[in-house]
Amino acid sequence: MVDKSGRHDDEPHETLDPQSPQDWDDMRALAHRMTDDAIDYLREAGQRPVWNTLPEQLEHKFNTPIPQDPTPANMVYQEFTETIMPYPLHTTHPRFWAWYMGSGTVMGALGDFLAATLNSNLGGGRNSPILVEQQVVNWMKQVLKMPESTSGLLVSGGSMANLVGLTVARNKLAGFDVRQKGIQGIQNRLTFYASTEAHSSIQKAVELLGIGCDCLRKIAVNDDFTMDIDDLKQNVARDLDDGFRPVCIVATSGTVNTGAVDDLHTIADFCNRQGIWFHVDGAIGAVAMMSDTVGPLLSGIERADSIALDLHKLLHIPFEAGCALVRDADAHKNTFSLIPEYLEKGVGGISSQGDWFSEFGVELSRSFKALKVWMTIKEHGTRKLGRMITRNFEQARYLAQRINNEDDFELLAPVGMDIVCFRFNPGGLDNDALNRINRDLLVQVQEQNIAAPSYTTLQDRYCIRVAISNHRSRQADFDEFVDETQRIARALVQPG
Repeated sequence: MVDKSGRHDDEPHETLDPQSPQDWDDMRALAHRMTDDAIDYLREAGQRPVWNTLPEQLEHKFNTPIPQDPTPANMVYQEFTETIMPYPLHTTHPRFWAWYMGSGTVMGALGDFLAATLNSNLGGGRNSPILVEQQVVNWMKQVLKMPESTSGLLVSGGSMANLVGLTVARNKLAGFDVRQKGIQGIQNRLTFYASTEAHSSIQKAVELLGIGCDCLRKIAVNDDFTMDIDDLKQNVARDLDDGFRPVCIVATSGTVNTGAVDDLHTIADFCNRQGIWFHVDGAIGAVAMMSDTVGPLLSGIERADSIALDLHKLLHIPFEAGCALVRDADAHKNTFSLIPEYLEKGVGGISSQGDWFSEFGVELSRSFKALKVWMTIKEHGTRKLGRMITRNFEQARYLAQRINNEDDFELLAPVGMDIVCFRFNPGGLDNDALNRINRDLLVQVQEQNIAAPSYTTLQDRYCIRVAISNHRSRQADFDEFVDETQRIARALVQPG
């Protein structure tokens, strides 16, 4: 059949969409079922086990060949509910305190769905999703008290944000055109500085930048696990004497092990005097500037040349969502901007916007992760989000007090931000024995579904590490955790 315009309206056409009106209705019904199940999953987060053992036989289901023929949509979803949905890391559970992950929000999850529906690429162009990301970046600048002229973009997380900041530092202060000459143009070897407590992404970034980890000076820390400023100064002075070129000092506002916050003002002053780039890894702590209680502990972060922050931690945005901020917008753009003929900007149309986000980072294909951030902040506002941060901060101190009140528990680090490191120590055992017992204790706490803390090692002492970034946690959760952990620990040293 040919319509009035001369087009064939009954021409066979295969797409990936539902094919008939009934198919669309069936997909709508399935979507409603998915949404109901998702809301129930979040509403009942505390009613499920905090950790499920992945059945061995289930793993075999994921070793099948790639499908060549279709499977009905409802059967695909049924397989998801049976084999995937019950066995993730239950980051949504109120007693999930491992590896410092946020616990997600309902609006954030819905925002991710809507972003996928629009299927926008935020590399650049002229469209509303671009404006949403610009607004979210501007909001982060306001939270961190950075100048309006600061540039930024959303990235996958703190690791990528650190890479962005350190790349700009290298290119800005290398003393030659790194983009033109590459690292082969280095005459004076470049050096970077971070404490021994810095996140591993700092070393990865230095390695990826071609500097090599031999030129990442790992600065000693004080008893509270903050950077030793005297050791930092000595390292920089020694490098200058030896003909190296100090480029960047990385401070941390919330170390991954203990939540320690480096002396940001003193480091900023030193960087200014020496002409060194001041980068802050704020993946854990930066957004705590929203908290009236915690924010003052981060004073000085606003003086950074670049900041890495995670939004899927204390803001509980569903994974993944990070942000990189750079004070010198020109240096930021000059580091990454590359415009081939197929990305040239016109005077009109969809490509007419000025700067593109792809000019400030590695990725040209960029998801619309800004929407879930925008919707979450719009829904709750910074005052409420700040109160959630304050509560986690106070819960960490409550947990530390509970631990201090027990004779056979001991804190192994000052409580920085909202991370508590402790171990079971009944007395009369050497360090190796204590390490073994506490490793066993952690496994038992997880496998008995008491809670999901993680672990670290501080000064050769194995720690149970409770990283409290969870808006669902209540005081009763910590009481139960201490009581049950103590019960298990005592059984380990006095079996039967």
